[in-house]
Amino acid sequence: MSNSNKYNNPFQATLTGIKSLFKKGERIGTLSPSDTLSGKKVLITGASSGLGLAVAKDIARLGGEVIMVVRSGIPEKGEEVRRESGSSKITMLYVDLSDFDSINVLVEKIKTEVGPLDVVICNAGVVASTARKTKTGLEEMFMVNYLSSYYFLRLMLKNKLIKEGQPEASRIIVVDSESHRDPAAYNWDAFGTFTPHTMGKTVALYGYYKLLLITFTYELSRRVNRDGFTHSVFSLCPGPVNSNIAREAPPLFQPLIKLVFGIFFRSPEKASEPVVYLAASKSLEGKSFEYLFLMQQKEIDEKAMDPANGKKLWMLSEQLIAQLGYGLN
Repeated sequence: MSNSNKYNNPFQATLTGIKSLFKKGERIGTLSPSDTLSGKKVLITGASSGLGLAVAKDIARLGGEVIMVVRSGIPEKGEEVRRESGSSKITMLYVDLSDFDSINVLVEKIKTEVGPLDVVICNAGVVASTARKTKTGLEEMFMVNYLSSYYFLRLMLKNKLIKEGQPEASRIIVVDSESHRDPAAYNWDAFGTFTPHTMGKTVALYGYYKLLLITFTYELSRRVNRDGFTHSVFSLCPGPVNSNIAREAPPLFQPLIKLVFGIFFRSPEKASEPVVYLAASKSLEGKSFEYLFLMQQKEIDEKAMDPANGKKLWMLSEQLIAQLGYGLN
């Protein structure tokens, strides 16, 4: 099992991210003029800033009907996407991904106001300076960076709000991170338990929650396609992105972070390329799973591919949600 320790503190994580941008690798491909999203409904979580906002603009330019799922930025961010893309097919929906009730309301709105989707992009994430409890007693980073995606996608599939079928099966795209390779093992015994932490542990926890997320993503692909291909389930790491994800870092370090991010990290506009490629490329039709790092195909960590880990995570997540009163069955 891998345990790279490349992401277990902010300095190492930043250095690793910068180094990754200089590594050469074979590109998976490039979008062609025929790779449009005309007539497709595409939902993006965390679409009010950074990578999510850039993806929303690109999807709109490709002709997709964009559903921006956000916690802030209504309506101004939607107006920005309309203005810069030239598309009027933009809808904004509110959600707080730390709140199960808010996710339930979102799913109901999609059911009544939007209809079944062709592409769902789970992009939202948070890097918190300290542990915070959600109203159900979970740790906020655990909920937002992992469990909310599990719950949201399970609800969407249960309600048949993600289209099925061939040849153009719908696509589920989950934004992950290469930091998922860092944890040495799963801590099943403490799954869902609130554990206080400060900024010093945040980066390591972020990597651990990304491991949970990609393990779920791989297991989801296995399950939805078990009796025949129905959905493409993709994941990716966009590399280090110059976004506001480090906004909770101590004020003393903010000027340095902004300088480093501005010089070395990719702009959201450049970092959006693998997300948009996974959403629109016809070359991926019929594929049940794919993982990209930047624009390169890679295997995910072996722990995340282990069916025993996927099954265990699925079961524990389902049990935890049921214990909190939000059963999925």
